[in-house]
Amino acid sequence: MGMSVTISAATDEDVEQILKLQYLCYQSEAALYGDYGIEPLTQTLDDLRAELARGCVLVARLGEEVVGSVRGRVEDDGTAVIGKLIVHPRMQRHGLGRRLLSAVEERLARERSARRYRLSTGHRSEGSIRLYRRLGYTPVATEQVSSRLSMVTLEKAPRPSPAGGEVSRTYAASA
Repeated sequence: MGMSVTISAATDEDVEQILKLQYLCYQSEAALYGDYGIEPLTQTLDDLRAELARGCVLVARLGEEVVGSVRGRVEDDGTAVIGKLIVHPRMQRHGLGRRLLSAVEERLARERSARRYRLSTGHRSEGSIRLYRRLGYTPVATEQVSSRLSMVTLEKAPRPSPAGGEVSRTYAASA
């Protein structure tokens, strides 16, 4: 039958596949804004290796193929900054983006004591904004980056459990 998608920490051996997938996924964003010089399309292997060394990088695999990825790091104030959530176009709309985002949130809270989550997306990226809002993110700022692009910053805090001190997390499990 079919293979299951698994999510795990990225390794140095995944860097090339992540970068190729990133290049594929950000073509539509570049077209949306008429700017093919955006950072995800100009990032180098060395830049990505440096992110892997200092942050949390997760991959979604279908067999040996990397079909999704997300990155995060926690700032000194406990804010987890999440970025570059990508899913292969043929795997989109099956809950994989939601699973990756939930997995990185959980890992950053557990391993790096994240107290709040922040991410940004372009103002025309309506699908991404809808996804983030459905997952509890609220727009907190908009920054004009260029005449064609404004970045929308969204944040959310982990939900406290009914008992108080613990953090309760609910994750979707489809993909």
